Amino acid sequence: MALAPQFGGHRLGSAFAPHTLEVYLDYVCPFSAKIYKKIREQVWPHIEQQHPEKFQFIFRQQVQPWHASSTIVHEAALAVEKIDDKKFFAFSDVLFENQRDYFDEALENKTRKETAVSLAQLAESVGVPSEKVLEYILNGTGEPKNSGNKVTNDLKLCIKIGRQNGIHVSPTLLIDGIRDDSVSSGWELNQWQDYLNSKL
Repeated sequence: MALAPQFGGHRLGSAFAPHTLEVYLDYVCPFSAKIYKKIREQVWPHIEQQHPEKFQFIFRQQVQPWHASSTIVHEAALAVEKIDDKKFFAFSDVLFENQRDYFDEALENKTRKETAVSLAQLAESVGVPSEKVLEYILNGTGEPKNSGNKVTNDLKLCIKIGRQNGIHVSPTLLIDGIRDDSVSSGWELNQWQDYLNSKL
């Protein structure tokens, strides 16, 4: 349930809240988009109104390698957070809204650099300079060393957290550190309300 300092933007609510909702999400997973939209637009506002200071929400980035673009879209989110951690959720909002632009078929004929530029332009839409995003996520064209980019080490930490917790797919939810596979991306607000009440 702890967050490394560089991932502070991944949290909604107080770090001192007694209950923690952690959701492992992949930006190019349709089911992740569905549960994220529900949490952002309905569940979290409900929590803030009905259960203030009782819950915190942590966005856990879950790269799924069977989605070819999963790595670079998560890198872009990490870059945005490094530039302005208050923009992480705003960027996540627009990235999920535009996720079909980063599905396998949409990128089949695009280079990695073209995808990086597209993501940087998307970051610009939430007030993050595109050129700064590119500084973090481009791999460079010098001598081949396979050393990654400026967010590679942070991405590795995200992946390690998921692996050590046995997370295989997204979305996966943990409540107070315990995985709960009963939670569905198809839940309506009233189901979330009952669930949250049962955890208080």
